[in-house]
Amino acid sequence: MNSTAEILEDNLEKILKGEGLEVREFDSVPEQVKPVTLRKSVCYIVGAVIFNSKDEVLMVQEAKRECYGRWYLPAGRMEERESILEALQREVKEEAGIDCQPITLLLVQEQGPKWVRFVFLAEETGGSLKTTAEADSESLQAQWWDRESPLPLRGRDILPLIDAGIKYRRNPWFPMLQPVDFPCQVICQRLFLTFISCNGNTDTSDEHRLWLLMSSNDATSQPSLPIALSVNAFDTIPRAAHRLVKECVPSSSMQVHTCGILGVQHNGRIPGKTDGVCFNTLVLLENSEDGAEISSPPPLEGDAYRWHEESGEVERESHLIVVMLIPVFIDARENLRLHIISIIRQVFYQLCCVFLQNESI
Repeated sequence: MNSTAEILEDNLEKILKGEGLEVREFDSVPEQVKPVTLRKSVCYIVGAVIFNSKDEVLMVQEAKRECYGRWYLPAGRMEERESILEALQREVKEEAGIDCQPITLLLVQEQGPKWVRFVFLAEETGGSLKTTAEADSESLQAQWWDRESPLPLRGRDILPLIDAGIKYRRNPWFPMLQPVDFPCQVICQRLFLTFISCNGNTDTSDEHRLWLLMSSNDATSQPSLPIALSVNAFDTIPRAAHRLVKECVPSSSMQVHTCGILGVQHNGRIPGKTDGVCFNTLVLLENSEDGAEISSPPPLEGDAYRWHEESGEVERESHLIVVMLIPVFIDARENLRLHIISIIRQVFYQLCCVFLQNESI
């Protein structure tokens, strides 16, 4: 029978690999947990960035009245009983006429549960471009765009998405990641919340000590990563993480940095019961007081949480956090802080949580 430590390390490894874990109990929740319902209390959008062999990007001409004739990436709302990937493939087929296979989840954009967009880098696998003779309510036609020829765009918000796709193809900054099939009834996030001690003294052994925040609120009585619930339509990923931290360390002068997303869990097969999404997020907790020594994590209030210290020699490919073993020889504290954040963002599966205007797709 596996020990508690082995179970914990195995679970941490699964999260860091993007595999996900079952959602059981929640931390930082209101008195009553209400399941979300797709297209009623939550809205999920899928979008595709697809290139051909000439590095041209796939675009579709809009048929909607409010943006008729303008061009946009293939995108649309998820429908009932669909997985995220099924919604992506359906939208691309309906709007562009081609079949596609997702390469990786590229970006997650959100404004809280009311609007979440999953943007994928994908590749063409079949079909043919939709022509004007096939125009319908979904789109007028599809074309490949060289990004230089004049093209009336529906919105310039897609340009950073296209740029992200180009950059990933040239130099992937995180391993390929796909949503995993785990049912969830709400919008929540499992926090891989880290505290790194680094006082700038390279001669001390605790320069790269690292702690993870663990929750004792688990159905199996095993230590687990805390799960924060989005309590309203405007509760964004960073806001929910900040709220949980303030609950367990209310008197602490800590700053909470949501670095990115390690994985996305969704099922959606049973409307109104499995329409939720669990985001596994990487969060950095740091001291906000200038000149203060950063040698240990802040004390926690109550017994619902505890700090778990990671230790031991690990390599870059290991499931343990590699940040604690990367030498940092920087004297200025602010530069050190920024360097640590930079390393975390470079090493882990960084799917940026970007906040955009809420627009109909």
